[in-house]
Amino acid sequence: MLTSHLPSVMAAVLLAAPPLPAHTAGRTEPGPGVVRFSWPGVYFEGRFRGTSIGIVLNDASADYDVQIDGAVVATLVTPGSTTYRIRDLAPGNHEVRLVKRSESPWAISEFGGFRGDLLPAPAPRHRQIEFIGDSYTAGYGDLSPTRDCTSDEVNRTTDADVSFGALTARRFGADYQINAFSGRGMVRNYNGGEPGTDYRTYYDRALLSVDGDVWHDPSWRPQVVVVGLGINDFSTPLNPGEKWTTSAELEADYVAAYNGFLDRLRARYGPHTEIVVSATYVYNSTQLTDLTRAIVASRTDRVHWWYYDSEGLDYAGCHWHPSAHDHELIADRLTAYLTDLHPSW
Repeated sequence: MLTSHLPSVMAAVLLAAPPLPAHTAGRTEPGPGVVRFSWPGVYFEGRFRGTSIGIVLNDASADYDVQIDGAVVATLVTPGSTTYRIRDLAPGNHEVRLVKRSESPWAISEFGGFRGDLLPAPAPRHRQIEFIGDSYTAGYGDLSPTRDCTSDEVNRTTDADVSFGALTARRFGADYQINAFSGRGMVRNYNGGEPGTDYRTYYDRALLSVDGDVWHDPSWRPQVVVVGLGINDFSTPLNPGEKWTTSAELEADYVAAYNGFLDRLRARYGPHTEIVVSATYVYNSTQLTDLTRAIVASRTDRVHWWYYDSEGLDYAGCHWHPSAHDHELIADRLTAYLTDLHPSW
């Protein structure tokens, strides 16, 4: 399905050809004539000359926005195996950007490149920011007009490109990754679901559904990493049969795992990356606030604590998640925080 904002958009069959020049900072892996990916918010940028551009995709699970010269001109809803061609543009040089809006961790998305009179791809940006988190970071249901959503409505109204991470990165002119997975916690998933797995199970992967997949790109060296994990660990009470019998046991496991994860990030990115541990209000619980603050206080290796409260937030997105309005406010606060932090850009 294609929702178009231009007078002429044409669909064609997928062409088996190698990707043409495009810039991305997302976690991708090469496939036959394509690049493959899973995380939300992955984007591809190109430049072209003329009045039309084709976009080659193979994805029956996720939604995408197509932007021309900074404006959204089409929304591709689970486009399948196809090339979408945007026509009737003004003559001259243009910029094209394709961005994955929604989450589809169970699926593998494929981008086959842009088709047209292509110019050299945009250069990578000097600044890089990585956002690690759960549904809040993914922009879960942020465009929804109601808090009551079906799973399909969640998919249609999730837009990682208007999440606080994407907004903050663009304000700094930075490339970014949104490595977010809804429902996952540092040691415990929402309501104790899928025991034996947690966010850390998937972090190293480009393809979330592929056990043992490991992504590595030496050019990805973010100056800032923002980590927000813990809402799912503490937002629901422990259930009978979970590995933790008391809140104290869960808290101790969470602290140990968080410190281990921070050590993992430090080893991955080196001593100069600023790591920001993010926390926010979780219902009637102070565990996330108190524990993350204590974790950061125990460290001396460029790890910082950032708390944003609920003042001004309406939580009008699906299932009481932050709305697009809220993500703007959160981005305002994070932008101010990072500006004061003075990362080594």
